[in-house]
Amino acid sequence: MQTPVHIVAEDSDPIATDSYYVDRRHLVPTFRYLSQTEVHVYALSIGASVLLSFFPFLIAVLSLVRNVFHIPLAESALVFALRDYFGSDLGEFIIRNLTKVNHGRFQITSVILLLFTANGIFEPLEVALNRAWGVTRNRNYIANQMLSFGLILLCGGLALSSVLLTAINRAFVASQFGITVFPPWLSLAIFKTAAIPMTMLSLFLVYWLLPNRRVPVRRMVPVAMVVGIALEALKYLFLFAWPWLDRKFRNEYGPFSYSVGIVVFAMLGSLVVLAGAERSARQPNEPATLAPSAH
Repeated sequence: MQTPVHIVAEDSDPIATDSYYVDRRHLVPTFRYLSQTEVHVYALSIGASVLLSFFPFLIAVLSLVRNVFHIPLAESALVFALRDYFGSDLGEFIIRNLTKVNHGRFQITSVILLLFTANGIFEPLEVALNRAWGVTRNRNYIANQMLSFGLILLCGGLALSSVLLTAINRAFVASQFGITVFPPWLSLAIFKTAAIPMTMLSLFLVYWLLPNRRVPVRRMVPVAMVVGIALEALKYLFLFAWPWLDRKFRNEYGPFSYSVGIVVFAMLGSLVVLAGAERSARQPNEPATLAPSAH
C-alpha cells in the first residue's frame, strides 16, 4: 500500500489538498479560534471601520464613474451591485441617498475620509492575521499605515474595475446580441463574472501582503477562492434573514437600524476572512507555530 505524499512548496510549507479543506475534523480548531474573545474584538473593530469608510467609498466610486470615466452603464452596474449585496430594502435606502444627491465634482473630501477611515480596517486585520500565523511582532504604526494605504488603492481599484468590467460586459452583450432590456438572471451573471474573481484577488492580496512575515503564495490562492465563495454564501444567508433582522433592528435601534445592519454584516464577513487566515496558517493536524520574519 502506497503512503500518501504531501506536496511541498519551495519554502517547505506543505500544501493542503482539497480534502484537507472539507474534512470536518480540521474545522474544530477553526471554530475554537473563532470563539476566542480577541477574534470578536478584531471583527467588531473591522465592522466599525467598514461603517465609517463605506459611504465615502461609494461617493468616491460614483464620482469617478460620473465625472472622470463618464460611463452611465458603470453607474447602473454600481446600483445593481448595491441591490445584489444589500437587497431591496437596505439597498434601496443606500442607492437613494447615494444617487439622488448631487455630489458635484470629484469628491476630494470623500477620498481623504476614505483613506483615513479605511486604514482602521487593515490595522486590526494585520494584528489578527499575525496572531493566526503565530507572529508576535506587529509592524509599527507608520509601516502599517503605508501598507494600508497601498491596499486601499489596490482593493479599491479592483472594486472599481469590477464595476467597469460589468458595464463593459453589458455593453458587449447588448451590441453582440441586440439586447436592450436585460433579464435579472443575465444581469446577475454578468455582474458575478466580474465581481467574484475581483473579490478573490482582493482577498489574496490581503492574505499575502498584510501579515508581518512571508507567507506561502501557493497556499493563499485556494484560501482566497474558498473564502470568496464563503462570503458570497454569507451574503445570501444575510439577505434571507434580513426581513427578520430588519424588524429587530428597527425595534431596538430605531433610526440607526441600517447602520447596525452594515456593521453586523461586516463583522460576520470579517469572521469568515479571519477563519480563512487561521485555516491557511495551520498545518495539517497541528497548530501553526511560525516565527516572525526579520522585517
